[in-house]
Amino acid sequence: MKISYRKAVLGDIVKMRQMVQPEVESGIILDRTEDEIATNIRSYMLAYSDEILVGFCTLHIHTVSLAEIRSLVVKDGYRGNKIGESLVVQLLEEGRKLGVQKVLSLTYKQSFFERLGFIEIPKESLPEHKIWADCIKCKHFPICNEVSLIKKI
Repeated sequence: MKISYRKAVLGDIVKMRQMVQPEVESGIILDRTEDEIATNIRSYMLAYSDEILVGFCTLHIHTVSLAEIRSLVVKDGYRGNKIGESLVVQLLEEGRKLGVQKVLSLTYKQSFFERLGFIEIPKESLPEHKIWADCIKCKHFPICNEVSLIKKI
């Protein structure tokens, strides 16, 4: 299976929202409107197999030293092929080139991120603007089972 990776363009948004919808409905990933995705389109990295969108994720910059890997999703049937890992590794490299010092992740897939060198941190150490900008939109807020992890890059 040949997977190609590229930055997202505005024409990808409809496919991205369709692909992530089951994860949104289950509460694993926050819903992002078309406008929210469009505003941050330069942050998204996509994975394609032929013409099929099979995964994506984003590197969201919070501060001059802190970014976040978020909205990581790989389509059913393509999981287990290191697509998610490749997406994260590429975005970590992009963050490094931008001068980011640390990358955060809030996830239900702790072991996945730990294999990539992330370490667990207390949720209380998350930036306050993260909690009020994103977490408050979650259907699980304030009772959250996600794990906070961070990686120095």
